[in-house]
Amino acid sequence: MGRVSSMREDFKRPPSDILEAADFIVRGGIGGVPTETVYGLAADATNPDAVRKIFAAKGRPFIDPLIVHVCDMRMAREIAIFTPDAEKLAEAFWPGPLTMVLKKTPAIPDIVTAGMDTVAVRMPSHPVMRSLIRASKPIAAPSANPFGYVSPTTAEHVASMLGDKIDFVLDGGSCACGIESTIVMMTSAPKKLLRPGPIPPEDIEKVLGESLDISPKVNEAHPQAPGMLKSHYSPKSRLSLFNSPGEIPQNFQGNIIYLARPGSPKKNEYWLSEDGDLKEVAKNLFALIRRLDKTGLDIYCQIPQRSGIGLAIVDRLDRARTKD
Repeated sequence: MGRVSSMREDFKRPPSDILEAADFIVRGGIGGVPTETVYGLAADATNPDAVRKIFAAKGRPFIDPLIVHVCDMRMAREIAIFTPDAEKLAEAFWPGPLTMVLKKTPAIPDIVTAGMDTVAVRMPSHPVMRSLIRASKPIAAPSANPFGYVSPTTAEHVASMLGDKIDFVLDGGSCACGIESTIVMMTSAPKKLLRPGPIPPEDIEKVLGESLDISPKVNEAHPQAPGMLKSHYSPKSRLSLFNSPGEIPQNFQGNIIYLARPGSPKKNEYWLSEDGDLKEVAKNLFALIRRLDKTGLDIYCQIPQRSGIGLAIVDRLDRARTKD
């Protein structure tokens, strides 16, 4: 059972469980919710006024569509039209960190999809999130952070950034994946990897029996899915990337993030995994960048090979890095 804390003084009694959080959602409220990827900012996906509050709280442009989260296939089929290939991927990877972009049904208002005739839909595996959806409505939920900033992976991250703009935060612990879901466009030929994530493209290709376009062209003025803008997930501190330590300037005085623990760590040197395990790297990435961002010092972060989940880690860091 998740723990809920109220962020609004006008509610006389703070909610204490998932059912009370669901009541906020049904009544048109918004709140921070846990998923296995990152924390989301939730609203009833069928209520345009509630969804509009998400965009206002985040400062998110209306051109950027949202993902709709469902608790089961019955709900999924009420909001999206499933093709045989979509059914295959749902059977293989749901519940889990895979989002599919499919033709939408009239149940989803245009504000959710940026006016497009497609909707991004996902069935999360986090038990608290699934219980919340089951008790309320299909939930639209982008990351629960100011638009463009580093994604939150704990309830505390959400409360510290959006606490005065939302109705509640539902605490489901630290996120297991630490990065956002894989997104696949199912309505194109070939199908497109719109955003790499915890599920590598090769795993999806194996189920489909066909190759994905893993480098689709992006229209910045009208992205087809969340997380496709060139600058995203960015800390306030200057963030630079490196492959090997020799690329870091010798006179650098800021924070350095390694994939694995260095042999003899020095002051301001940090690591994302003891042995460089990339799942652990992904889980810890955003939380460590957030922590170091508070120091105000520049950051150098090591990047992995662009394969498996490493593709998603590089994607996030490349969008987060400071653009000169």
